[in-house]
Amino acid sequence: MTQTVDQQLPGRELSVQIEDIEAARGLLDGVIVDTPMEHSRALGRMLGATVHLKAENLQRAGSFKVRGAYVRMSRLSDEEKARGVVAASAGNHAQGVALAAKKLGVQATIYMPRGVALPKLAATRDHGAEVVLHGSNVDEALAEAQRFAEESGAVFIHPFNHTDVVAGQGTIGLEILDQEPEVDTVIMGIGGGGLLAGAAVALKQEAARRGRKINLIGVQAENAAAYPPSLAADALVPLQGVRTIADGIAVGRPGEIPFEIIKELVDEVVTVSEDAIAKALIFLMERSKLVVEPAGAVGVAALMEGKLEELGIEAENVVAVLSGGNIDPMLMLRVIQHGLSAADRFLTVKLMLKDRPGELAMISRIIAETDANVIGVDHSRIGGELSMGDVSIVINMETKGSEHSALVLNSLRAEGYEPVTN
Repeated sequence: MTQTVDQQLPGRELSVQIEDIEAARGLLDGVIVDTPMEHSRALGRMLGATVHLKAENLQRAGSFKVRGAYVRMSRLSDEEKARGVVAASAGNHAQGVALAAKKLGVQATIYMPRGVALPKLAATRDHGAEVVLHGSNVDEALAEAQRFAEESGAVFIHPFNHTDVVAGQGTIGLEILDQEPEVDTVIMGIGGGGLLAGAAVALKQEAARRGRKINLIGVQAENAAAYPPSLAADALVPLQGVRTIADGIAVGRPGEIPFEIIKELVDEVVTVSEDAIAKALIFLMERSKLVVEPAGAVGVAALMEGKLEELGIEAENVVAVLSGGNIDPMLMLRVIQHGLSAADRFLTVKLMLKDRPGELAMISRIIAETDANVIGVDHSRIGGELSMGDVSIVINMETKGSEHSALVLNSLRAEGYEPVTN
C-alpha cells in the first residue's frame, strides 16, 4: 500500500543529495551494468509479500564497489590522476578501484594483507593494479597505504568515507526504483556505511518527490555491529575484535559521512548471527541459483530471521540487495558446511565403541536404515579419553533437517549407543 509523506525532501542539509547521485549515474553510464532484479518466490512465501533480489553480485568486478570508486576517481584533476591512486582492501574495494583505474587510465597501487584469498589477489592484478602485500590484516594494509599516499603523492581512495563514493554507491537506489517502482521496503548490509547511505538518499528523497514512503533497513553481522551502539550514542563508537564470516562488512568504525546520513534517513539497523548468514548463503545458492558472498547475504538472512516482523513492518513489496559475490572457494566450502549444520542438515556424531569386529557395521546399518548419508568417518584407537579396547568414531552425515537428525540420534540410542553431537 502506498503511503503519502510530507513533500519536503528528507535530509535536505546532508552532504550528499539526490542531484549528486543523479550526476553520478551519468558518469557511470557505460561503465557499470544495471544489475538484474530476481523474483524470489520462496522468500515471498516466508514473508507473505513480494520479494525481489537486487543481484549486485553480478556487477562488474563482483560487487557494488566499482560504482563509488569510479565516481570518486573520475572527478580527480588531471594532475591528481597523473600521481596515481592508492587503496587498501582484502577484496571488493580492491577490485572496484583496480577496475575503475583501468577504465580511467590511472595507475593504481593496492595494499592487501598477506594471506588474502588467491582469487581476489589474482582478480585485482588482472585489472592492471600493482598489488603490494603488507601486514596480517586490512588495518595494517590500510596504515601502509596511507603512508604510501603521504610519501608518493598518490591519491588515497577511501572505501566509504567520501561524498563522491557515497553518491556513486547511491546509484543502486535509483536502479531499484526504476526496476521496482512500487517497492515499499529495502534491506541491505552495512559495513562502513557508504552503500546504505547513498541508497538512503536516493530512495528516501526520490520517494518523497513521488509522495511515497520507503522503509530502509540496514543489516550488520552481530560480531561486527558498530552502527547500533554508534546510533544509540549519536557518536562514532569503534569496536574491538571484529570477527565475522561476512568480511565485506567487517568494519569496526562507521564512516563520518555515511553515519550522518544513516542516522537521519535509515529507519532501522538490525543484526544477524553467523549461523543466519551461512543459512542465507546456502538458501540463495539452492533456491535462487545465485553465488553470493556472506556480506551480500545478510539482508536475506534478516528476512529469513523475521526481522521485519520484529520491527512491526508490514511490507508488501520488498527488495533485498545482494551487494557482492566475491567469495573465496575455500571460504565457501566452510560456510556451506557451517550453514548445513546450522540448518540441521549436516550432523556430526561422536561415539565410543568397543574395539571388536562388527561394531562399525552395526553403526552403518542403523544409519542406513534412517536414510542418512554418511560422508566421512574418523576412526581412532588413541586418545586421552580412550581406555584399552575402546575406539572413538566421529561420523559426518547429511540429513534432511532437524526431525531427520533427531531420528538418527534416537535410532542410535535405541540400540544402546550414546551419540554425542557438537
